[in-house]
Amino acid sequence: MAFALLRRRHRATGREATPLPPGSGALECVVLDPVRLPLHRADVSVRDAHGQEVVRGQTDPNGRFTATVRPGSYGLAVTSEGFQPVRRNCAATDGLRTALEPIAMDLAPQPALPTPGVWRLDPDHSAVRFVARHIGLAAVHGRFNQFEGTMAIGERMEDSRIEVAIDTASIDTGVRQRDEHLRSAEFLNAATYPHMHFASDRFVHRGGSRWSVQGALNLHGVSRSIALDTRYLGLGTGISGETRAACTAAAELHREDFTLDWRTMLSRGIAVVGATIRVELDIQAVPDA
Repeated sequence: MAFALLRRRHRATGREATPLPPGSGALECVVLDPVRLPLHRADVSVRDAHGQEVVRGQTDPNGRFTATVRPGSYGLAVTSEGFQPVRRNCAATDGLRTALEPIAMDLAPQPALPTPGVWRLDPDHSAVRFVARHIGLAAVHGRFNQFEGTMAIGERMEDSRIEVAIDTASIDTGVRQRDEHLRSAEFLNAATYPHMHFASDRFVHRGGSRWSVQGALNLHGVSRSIALDTRYLGLGTGISGETRAACTAAAELHREDFTLDWRTMLSRGIAVVGATIRVELDIQAVPDA
């Protein structure tokens, strides 16, 4: 009887299953989007009866997720950007693979978009940060303390534009000697290029609250196309009653694209900052009075 049940459980998965470790069972599920297509990279958390997370992972390109756990009762929480979370209760049986019913995700309500018009970045509630590698090992965290920018929100969000200017001499990593070196001609050359400038040319909706803001970054006298992976956080009200829009954004820059002279230092055995730099932005904007 048990052997027949095991065969039925194997057939439910639609594939040949590998043997389970002694004293364990398996939980399997398929996650689908609203049009019943497999949802890749959905986050799945498996928690035991005490609420303790025992497994966390993501669905594969076929929307599948499998976890090997001890026999017992569990709760599955499935989340994905732009979709409403789904929770399911299930049980794992010793020596068996339990296939859950397909989990269909519904779209999450979208936050209200900014009203059309000109919005001004608020430097007091915004940050432009970066992360790089020092001598290829530890991460160096820094920020630019002086910047300004505006957003022109269109009737269609896709028609919006953003421009940001950053004072290169305002770089701050918390170490004076390193900051002076980064301002020098070997890196940013702040005396010759006092600003870096980003101007967008496209807003592309990636689903949910995710956008790709594409445009040109002018740095060190060189202009390159980049895309900011942007998450829109919605609208809020400030302490003075003003309306605020917020988002986060990130991009990875390759220093060689902007002709920053790091190879000279590498030839001397010095790798002060790695060849790639991750830029992270936390932005709040208010309507321009």
